Amino acid sequence: METGSMETTGNSATEPVWNGLPRGLLRMRRLLLVVWLGLLTIIVGLVLETFAGLVWAAFALLPLALLAWGWRMLGRNWQSWRYAERVDDLLISKGVLWREETVVPYGRMQLVEVTSGPVERHFGLASVQLHTAAAATDARIPGLEPAEAERLRDRLTELGEARSAGL
Repeated sequence: METGSMETTGNSATEPVWNGLPRGLLRMRRLLLVVWLGLLTIIVGLVLETFAGLVWAAFALLPLALLAWGWRMLGRNWQSWRYAERVDDLLISKGVLWREETVVPYGRMQLVEVTSGPVERHFGLASVQLHTAAAATDARIPGLEPAEAERLRDRLTELGEARSAGL
């Protein structure tokens, strides 16, 4: 089961239908990794070559090793993110080494925001931020396509209002 895709999984009525995050989020994060570690490699190489000699400039290759490791870790992290809408709550699951599953009851939601910074907008992405009655259980789903983020916001707001009407 690949959770880092927009395909849904879930076979029985009791099992949640999980949605992965779009590939654009992975592309954005990997591009940022390449840009920042590429700049670091160039700066470290120039400084070491200028002040310590050409042999020491070989240590500038260490950020490139970090880049290779980071590339793989970003892929694994992207695959770990998923969310599922159930009848009474929203599930958000993430994490590679330490799995974290957050359950947000619709009746406890106070505010649902869709945000998109300049880099996210460039890649056509948006994030959904959920604020609940307990600040410790606030949740976030990053890197959604804007249409899906708005659909999710509207649906969660509607379900939250319906569930909290009895409070």
